[in-house]
Amino acid sequence: MLNALEVVTTVVVGVMVGVEFSVAFVINPILNALPEDSGQLGHAHGGRMLGAVMPVWYIGSLVLVGIWAVARWHHHGTGLVVTAGMLLILSVIMSLLLLVPINNRGKTWTPDNRPADWKQQLNRWNRYHYVRVAVIIAAFALLVAALT
Repeated sequence: MLNALEVVTTVVVGVMVGVEFSVAFVINPILNALPEDSGQLGHAHGGRMLGAVMPVWYIGSLVLVGIWAVARWHHHGTGLVVTAGMLLILSVIMSLLLLVPINNRGKTWTPDNRPADWKQQLNRWNRYHYVRVAVIIAAFALLVAALT
């Protein structure tokens, strides 16, 4: 049963990492290359869609890692799992303090109501997102290492 928890947790975190990596290095470059207002509208839609799903995914991942750490407290690799959990906590804090406020504004923007600095705000979100992606990749790598 605990092995299944470890595998499910690793897969859930790994897929989350894949989605966030894809946003950073595939989806956003595609949206930024679209003509006229299409990219900004795509960012707004993505902010609404992923903004609804990702909080559950981040918190769910953190809960699974916490259960893994508690269930395997005296086993090999627990330190790696705890460190991964701390990195996931950092990613949630980063999200709440840095990324969510920009996303909450951006998901309501249209070509008619967006602020003059909307591109700068999206660029700031992207920079924070790159750091968050690095943090969750590190957490994922630690979980994989804990499996071995």
